[in-house]
Amino acid sequence: MRYKRFFYLIPLMAMLLTACEPKPTRIKIVCTSDVHGNFFPYDFRQDKPAHGSLARVSSYLNEQRSASAYGDNVIFIDNGDILQGQPTAYYYNTVALEHTHVAAEVLNHLGCDVAMLGNHDIETGGPTYQRYMRDLKCPTVGGNILFEESTAPFLPPYVMVERDGINIAILGLTTPAIPNWLPRNLWAGLAFEDMESSARRWMKHLREHETPDLVIGLFHSGFEGGITTDTYCENATRQVAEKVPGFDAIFYGHDHKAQNTVVVNVEGDSVLLINPANNANKVATLDITITKGKQGTCSLKADLVDMNTYEPDTAYINHFAPHMERVKKYVSKKIGTSTHRINSRDAYFGPSDFIDFIHKMQLDITNAQVSFAAPLAFNTSLPEGDIHVRDMFNLYRYENMLYSMRLTGQEIKDYLEMSYGQWTNQMKSPNDHLLLFDESTLNSPSPRFKNIYYNFDSAAGILYEVDVTKPVGSRIRIKSMADGTPFDLNATYRVALNSYRGNGGGELLTKGAGIPQDKLESRLDYSTNIDLRFYMLNYIELRGNIDPQSLNHWKFVPERWTVPAAKRDYQLLFGKD
Repeated sequence: MRYKRFFYLIPLMAMLLTACEPKPTRIKIVCTSDVHGNFFPYDFRQDKPAHGSLARVSSYLNEQRSASAYGDNVIFIDNGDILQGQPTAYYYNTVALEHTHVAAEVLNHLGCDVAMLGNHDIETGGPTYQRYMRDLKCPTVGGNILFEESTAPFLPPYVMVERDGINIAILGLTTPAIPNWLPRNLWAGLAFEDMESSARRWMKHLREHETPDLVIGLFHSGFEGGITTDTYCENATRQVAEKVPGFDAIFYGHDHKAQNTVVVNVEGDSVLLINPANNANKVATLDITITKGKQGTCSLKADLVDMNTYEPDTAYINHFAPHMERVKKYVSKKIGTSTHRINSRDAYFGPSDFIDFIHKMQLDITNAQVSFAAPLAFNTSLPEGDIHVRDMFNLYRYENMLYSMRLTGQEIKDYLEMSYGQWTNQMKSPNDHLLLFDESTLNSPSPRFKNIYYNFDSAAGILYEVDVTKPVGSRIRIKSMADGTPFDLNATYRVALNSYRGNGGGELLTKGAGIPQDKLESRLDYSTNIDLRFYMLNYIELRGNIDPQSLNHWKFVPERWTVPAAKRDYQLLFGKD
């Protein structure tokens, strides 16, 4: 529906028209995205209070619903990626199967009107995310999630939400890059359509079969960029907003980047784009003031609201106290001891106890010849002394499976060339940085890498050097296998790596090693049927006491430059501790 604004010059006419026109309706939409199990103001991984959480969102929703301006006209929606991240979600995904899923119970308690599925929700597997959807009391949308055989929608593509005679269509789309990250068994029977094509199709359907006053997008897809192929774009929010007319506003997520902006579509109309980032530290809001009729008007105001200015809702905390206690008991279980502390921060500067512990487990579990792994948390540690279940969530952040794949020696080298090309600077003097930083952050209190640290894969099982004075693509020299036998670029090796990487995540296998995306599955030799963290937990529990040691299978050269540069860059990132 199109709304226009008229300004009347004759006072009497204005008074008469005002008396006849309906009163404006005010509606507020509140959106969370990428909550990642952050239901409570407590970090179960670190065993300490935490920022954000849906407990604070509850306080905000109570405030808005009690405001006379809105009352029952508050619409709460969640944009997906809620089922992975904190042990709270993992416990209800894998252990407490007899209970209502806590994610569903929380959204029900908050009065959620519409929910989405994100890639991390689908990563839990069909039995888990379908159980979650069954436990929800609101619809889950996803217009571009299709049945693979029939191409019919797996979920309702949209829902119509009505408040005081105002009809709002909420159209859901998720990133179509899911097959690039997840094993087929987790999304078996489904297909993921390009977002622009899907949006165009369902917008046409809305115009022909519904009479929405507003059309709101709910997209689990970032602003732009990410994996881009001939058939789809991972982060397509901007693309859809600009190329598919009809959206008034789009709530989006997936990229964890808070944003409140406006783009103009091909018909010259403005579209609001709002992203609340992650962990319920913020919510995205849309204030709607609308008057229907021949002279209908509509104003939209978007905002990002900081949830850390709100105290957790006491009634919410009391209601969910039994859930919190169950999870605390679960993560506090002792599974073994470690002879010393290991930290992920060491992994950026050379072989480290932390990453090599993961390498060793991957090699032992799969009996592979080579292992690839990266730090999955920027700065985390496994403690000296007692190790508890919670520590496994710091050691390994995500619910990836463990793969063994067949790669040639040349593909292994090319894979590592891309990894270290994203990770290391080309040093041209001994005073240069070893690491590749975002230069715009170097003079800030928090310098950042130019690229994503969880794509900084190193290898074990082979002995190699990384010459950082050479250009990207020419840095890796593989000297031999770890046992001293020759390494052959033309031979085929069994390589252990996680399922995210094995399905194309980070593009190290596709762009790096040069293996076409549709050929990756044919390279798979072995896959665990349970997530890698589960195997790591059992690995430690069976041994009781562990003594993580670096394998020293690689190094940066020339060392007269790289060793001092590593010390400087370490202090730049982490200080002088």
